[in-house]
Amino acid sequence: MPENPRVLRVVLLGAPNAGKSTLSNQLLGRKVFPVSQKVHTTRCQALGVITEEEAQVILLDTPGLISPVKQKRHHLELSLLEDPWKSMESADLVVVLVDVSDKWTRNQLSPQVLQCLTQFSQVPSILVMNKVDCLKQKSVLLELTAALTEGVVNGKKLKIRQAFRSQAGIHCPSPAAKGPNTQSVGGPQRIGWPHFQEVFMLSALNQEDVKTLKQYLLAQARPGPWEFHSEVLTSQTPEEICANIIREKLLEHLPQEVPYNVQQKTIVWEEGPNGQLVIVQKLLVPKESHVRILIGPKGHLISQIADEVGRDLMNIFLCEVQLRLSVKLLS
Repeated sequence: MPENPRVLRVVLLGAPNAGKSTLSNQLLGRKVFPVSQKVHTTRCQALGVITEEEAQVILLDTPGLISPVKQKRHHLELSLLEDPWKSMESADLVVVLVDVSDKWTRNQLSPQVLQCLTQFSQVPSILVMNKVDCLKQKSVLLELTAALTEGVVNGKKLKIRQAFRSQAGIHCPSPAAKGPNTQSVGGPQRIGWPHFQEVFMLSALNQEDVKTLKQYLLAQARPGPWEFHSEVLTSQTPEEICANIIREKLLEHLPQEVPYNVQQKTIVWEEGPNGQLVIVQKLLVPKESHVRILIGPKGHLISQIADEVGRDLMNIFLCEVQLRLSVKLLS
């Protein structure tokens, strides 16, 4: 630990599939969190750690906020409901991520995100508008910023001229933040949050955009002891990372509800004779039809999933990985 360590615990909040895991991976510089086009890839809170010079930023990658009704309907784990609230209790900063390419959800913050911000209004927050590269009309960003912030950023009313000049990935620093006005919190018609300290417009896939956000986060770190060694990238165990990457690929390749019903069981996890990591995983499914879907014609699909997972794990663990997947019917 350096002489003057600084630390910041950051919670990433947003609707499912807003790009939280992609942004986390880009901030960390390596793939650690599962990423998929289907929602609810992240099933429990995972810690990512960014350490540069004296500052350490701890990322809490929460599941996308969902309602209890959806949790029941889709038989999702209770952790999907509880985790974001748990992580808020230890947060120094909240990053609210909005997918501006989704025209159905982008015009307002979800009720669950607003509830979270309201309940923890003492925690500073910033708004990150993600996937701006997908927008044909950049002027839409102006309207969205006004709606999502209720026209107020850092206690100051937005000046429209300034907003037109700001570009993707460049945030406009504003004066010192005022504390949230608790009287205005929780109004029945609320669609935005007027207490964001900053607004960032970026594409999580653009390294320059992400670098701007990363530098901002590192600058916000406050004096305090580091929680992790400087070389730690995540608090997930290697086994958890492996299970998550496999689940990501299942979500990517399997239709509808099939991937959500797959149970994973590690049979072998050992070092091979040439220093390679040898992993054997059994995938358990509830229906015979699911077995056929997962194996695919002539076993092509399960082989493709194993190959893709193996490549990802080699990039993460920086060693040769020999992965074998088998599919069995749940007895």
